[in-house]
Amino acid sequence: MKKFSKYNIFKLLMIFFVSIIFFFMIYMSKKICVNVSGYISKLEFELMLLVFKIMFIIVFPVLMLVFFIVYYYRHSNTSEKYTPNWKHSYFLEIICWLIPIFIISFLAFLSWNTTHSLEPSKKLKVNINKPITIEVVSLNWRWLFIYPYYKIATINEISFPKNVPVNFKITSNSVMNSFFIPNLGSQIYTMAGMKTELNLIALSNGIYKGISSNYSGNGFSNMKFKVYVQNDLFHFNKWIKKVKSKKKFLSFKKQFLNLSKNSKKYKNEYFSYTDPLLFYKIIKIFNSCHNT
Repeated sequence: MKKFSKYNIFKLLMIFFVSIIFFFMIYMSKKICVNVSGYISKLEFELMLLVFKIMFIIVFPVLMLVFFIVYYYRHSNTSEKYTPNWKHSYFLEIICWLIPIFIISFLAFLSWNTTHSLEPSKKLKVNINKPITIEVVSLNWRWLFIYPYYKIATINEISFPKNVPVNFKITSNSVMNSFFIPNLGSQIYTMAGMKTELNLIALSNGIYKGISSNYSGNGFSNMKFKVYVQNDLFHFNKWIKKVKSKKKFLSFKKQFLNLSKNSKKYKNEYFSYTDPLLFYKIIKIFNSCHNT
């Protein structure tokens, strides 16, 4: 009869309940649907789920122990052995120290590795496709995108093929801002007189939203851009031809200085020809001011 006591039944119910929750979490982790469309965002999401599961190993037993202690040490529980002189347990000491040390060590190792492997400026070598370089300049309150190889530029719109590495070189012509395509991966700050880099790969074609994720003034809330991920190089080259057909030019001294003025006009613009060194001339403006 002893093995069917209330305490043993409670233990069995707790084990059953914990098992159900554990398998439910494993099942749901495979069913979670998040619109992850980039190679980097996919790795970041997997990392987030892994850390969540590890932290759940700590949090869940603690929550269960709260209910266990309330039940086991209740005033009406007179059937258990009373041990008021109990002082120490080596078993509990080992559990309380060894498990946290193991988890913290694992998370430290994981953090070290992923910090280096997901470094934004690190070139992505996941396939044989040649990277596309896009130079990004944050203006007040628009985004200027320069394709130096094709000698074209756009306002508030970019395009590139899926499964092709994209190397973003990023700067600012004004205050610090933040370049972010949520579906594809990491954000990176834009700073005047400096160049930061971000490398992404889109895994599926579609139209995605790009945003500024750092407050930069009055027109910040509408500082958005469209990202057209093409199915292949053929459709990407078709988009390039569309931009080149506009017959609009962007030089440093004339058009750019006018374009860089504060504006809340958020419409897209295409420039069929731009100075391929425009990006570095913009950086040089602030470096020259600093040197003087």
